Amino acid sequence: MDEKLATRDRILHAAMTRIKHYGYGKTTMAEIAADCDMSPGNIYRFFEAKIDIAEAMARKHYEAERAELQVIARKKDWPADRRIRELFFKRMRDNFQMFSENSKILEVAEVLTRERPLFSNEQMALERVFLSAVLEDGEKAGIFAPGDHMFTAEMMQSAMMKFSVPQLFSKLTLPRLERELEGVLNLMLNGLYARPATGAASRSRQSETAAT
Repeated sequence: MDEKLATRDRILHAAMTRIKHYGYGKTTMAEIAADCDMSPGNIYRFFEAKIDIAEAMARKHYEAERAELQVIARKKDWPADRRIRELFFKRMRDNFQMFSENSKILEVAEVLTRERPLFSNEQMALERVFLSAVLEDGEKAGIFAPGDHMFTAEMMQSAMMKFSVPQLFSKLTLPRLERELEGVLNLMLNGLYARPATGAASRSRQSETAAT
């Protein structure tokens, strides 16, 4: 890693540490610079504003999250409907735990949602690539009916928005969220299954049993 990238990572680490303790709103660029033994002016060579640091922090999180989800998406020995369930449950549970353990980080999600909506759209577009691939696998296997998989993936993301960053949209406990997510997934998947319905229902029960 070259010196510039190393310094950038050091800034992000210092920012994350301070924000976890004080929150985004009470953290300043000067404080982050001081934690890195840098002058306040020098930090602006790497990030033009605090919101840029917040976006860089979130980008690292989403890159790591996406890599883990892609592992699930590529499990060809799992039926497509099971993979879809695992994808959305893993993301919700992991993010719920992260924000429960680091409540101050939620401020970063709130600020990015408000001030950098295009960033969220970019991350969702990247997710749609492997989500649509799972839907295509399901069609090839006869589990799902033919359709526009990229469009279906986009609509699934819209329905799943509440569960992506749970504490941002809800104050429910994790068991309550899991119950709701299970219900929404059942409705979505039942609409995607290939007919006849008896075969789809059988495959669904098999996937649900395997997932538990």
